[in-house]
Amino acid sequence: MTDDEKISIKVNVVDRLYPLRIERVDEEKIRKAAALINEKVMHYKQRYADKDMQDCLAMASLQFVTKLIEADGRQSNAEMVDGLADLDEWLGAYLKGQNISSFK
Repeated sequence: MTDDEKISIKVNVVDRLYPLRIERVDEEKIRKAAALINEKVMHYKQRYADKDMQDCLAMASLQFVTKLIEADGRQSNAEMVDGLADLDEWLGAYLKGQNISSFK
């Protein structure tokens, strides 16, 4: 992707504007991500009024990254199950003496 296909935007995260140069197709995702961060930080700010914004931002980040790690784990498990199913099919064909060259 060339620089000509990128756009400049400003994203507000916890009352700070961040200028970004991004691919046009990513704009909606980035704006949604910023909105989710702001929402979660405000949730922590209301829940823990004695904490400063840095603490709230840290807690929001921790929550989002924890969910990301969980999602990665589920994806890895799904890939492993698919791989085991392929292996099972291949072994079954091998044991029956079928042509196994067509399998992955």
